[in-house]
Amino acid sequence: MPPSARTRGRGPGLHHDRRRAEIADAVLAVVAEHGLPGVSLTEVAAQAGVSPGRVQHYFPAKRQLIEAAFDRGNRRSEERIRSRLGADPEDAPPREVLAVVLDELIPHDAASRAHMRVRHAFNAGALADDAVAERVRGLYAELRTRLADCLLRAGVLRDGGEPEALAVTLVAQAEGLAYHVLLGTVPVCTARRTVRAALDAALPD
Repeated sequence: MPPSARTRGRGPGLHHDRRRAEIADAVLAVVAEHGLPGVSLTEVAAQAGVSPGRVQHYFPAKRQLIEAAFDRGNRRSEERIRSRLGADPEDAPPREVLAVVLDELIPHDAASRAHMRVRHAFNAGALADDAVAERVRGLYAELRTRLADCLLRAGVLRDGGEPEALAVTLVAQAEGLAYHVLLGTVPVCTARRTVRAALDAALPD
């Protein structure tokens, strides 16, 4: 095993990765509360319980903080999805994967509410920041591809690229409802039922 792999498994390497993750989690908490404009060394440091200098040691530039938080938030979402499925999404039944992934886009508990607040903050930031926009576009492209593959495996076999278009529609509906749930204009239970009904209608009997 290479030395780098050993040090990442324990000791200083593990401590370094853990501290970076803790700081990225602090950024996510700040974004969930104040949006991307609220991210600063002092705010993140206060949230993480460390000095601003310690934050800057791990992330010399604000851009690196934003990028780390973006990646960390997506990893945490994937972990929640895997936990709900009880398996890797690649090994779970496609219908179940579709249901869980779309349901995870609706803020139904503290974790998903915070994640969707962060997700909407990044989407808003992407409109004014090309670097953020590039990451957001990459995330949506990957999500669209994965859901389209699940739709194909679930039996949505139509020509003209319809599974991918259907994936876009389902995600857009879920995220649109998520926005209203966050605003308090649509109840969580209504949003979840609506998304599940749309998915059931899209899948073959």
